[in-house]
Amino acid sequence: QVQLVESGGGLVQPGGSLRLSCAASGFTFSSYAMNWYRQAPGKERELVATITSAGASTNYADSVKGRFTISRDNAKNTVYLQMNSLKPEDTAVYYCNAKLPYYSYSSRYYADYWGQGTQVTVSS
Repeated sequence: QVQLVESGGGLVQPGGSLRLSCAASGFTFSSYAMNWYRQAPGKERELVATITSAGASTNYADSVKGRFTISRDNAKNTVYLQMNSLKPEDTAVYYCNAKLPYYSYSSRYYADYWGQGTQVTVSS
């Protein structure tokens, strides 16, 4: 039911730019924060950027701060990641993520939902 579909990845030269998109469905998109993660070969998945439900607040990993911008269009159920000044170390599979609540007994828990990922390769 919940579906996240990333697009926009590809091969880009160092210093170049790329814009990733994530189309969401199956939940009330405008009610939840959205995240971008990335995973490079042999490394753990890391949080890259977060945006609150209305887009009023954003957070970034130190490694991308000042270069990447997360945004969202709630009318289109889409979250974006604008990546500028790309470096080879940005090479990774980028994943869209939503943390959505579920209930078990009297407790609220959160489940991670992931897109299929989109490959970003930064190379000359």
